[in-house]
Amino acid sequence: MNFANKISTFRILSAPFFIATIVYYSSSRDYLRFVALGIFILAVISDAVDGYIARISKQESPAGLILDPLGDKLLLMSAFICLSSNKFNVNFPLWFILLVISRDVIIILGAVVIFIVKQKIDIAPTRWGKLTTAFQMASVIVVLLQLKFSFIFWWLAAFFTFISGIDYIMRGFEILYAVDNHRNSH
Repeated sequence: MNFANKISTFRILSAPFFIATIVYYSSSRDYLRFVALGIFILAVISDAVDGYIARISKQESPAGLILDPLGDKLLLMSAFICLSSNKFNVNFPLWFILLVISRDVIIILGAVVIFIVKQKIDIAPTRWGKLTTAFQMASVIVVLLQLKFSFIFWWLAAFFTFISGIDYIMRGFEILYAVDNHRNSH
């Protein structure tokens, strides 16, 4: 387990603490919102740091290809679901959560199909995927801050979520089609 993977593992392990702060949040315990914000920002920073360390020190590993996105997805899904609660003045709308979860489920199912067909898979984030993650993380931060203009961030996150979802689906079909053409030519 290299250092970058340990940072990703930290991010995964931080999710239950993040969830607990939101679950136990109430207007009389508003400090928990800031604890959640601190945990989330630390996780966002760790996401950038582990990727940087893995690239610079050439520590990219098969485990890291799973742990890094798993840490992101676990923390983001937890945040979106927990921050849809009506106990907050500003919260995520249901349509946004359904969009984000649907995209991720489609991507995961597509990856499974590609793995079954090809017996391997190359998990590489795209530019659209990175923009999606950045805007999703920013939207969580502004909702935790309870900013009135948070909707701007979740609309931008929704836009990039949709675009990246279409992009991943098209890439998946290209990979599967290339496999079918290769098999049909023999």
